[in-house]
Amino acid sequence: MSPLFDPPEPRRVALGEYPLWDEALALVNRDLVATLPDQGPLQLLGLPSYDEGVAEYVYVALANGEWHGNVIDPDSVDNPALALAAITDAAQETVTECLWQAWPVCDEHDRGMHPRAAKGKLSWWCAGRNIPGEPAHIPADVGGLDSLVHADRPHRKRRREG
Repeated sequence: MSPLFDPPEPRRVALGEYPLWDEALALVNRDLVATLPDQGPLQLLGLPSYDEGVAEYVYVALANGEWHGNVIDPDSVDNPALALAAITDAAQETVTECLWQAWPVCDEHDRGMHPRAAKGKLSWWCAGRNIPGEPAHIPADVGGLDSLVHADRPHRKRRREG
């Protein structure tokens, strides 16, 4: 007896199939390596679509192939700003839900951050401590969390002052 429906196997999307999504994922992977160095890089996975006119659905997945959340908006494939926002949202959803932890986390406030457009760039936004006088802030642009984390490494050469 065969099952009524065998779901298709996801396929790893090859580098270059969706160039803007690849660029966006590379930025997000920089933040993942900086904040969760034990995790492998995120990847794009494709599944066949059942909708007419849509070849496949693409998701952001962990290195082990696990993913969570919605399909990447196909309308973002040709727009750099939309591509970065779509990939960042999908990556955050997958990491947060699959690993059961907030990601990324603000070092200063120990709270999860969210992507938000600011000054023409997509940035990681922290709500702060929600205490009067403790405003929300933007610690880094998406792809720039490594500059915050690496500066505190004990074995890193420091600039000479003076």
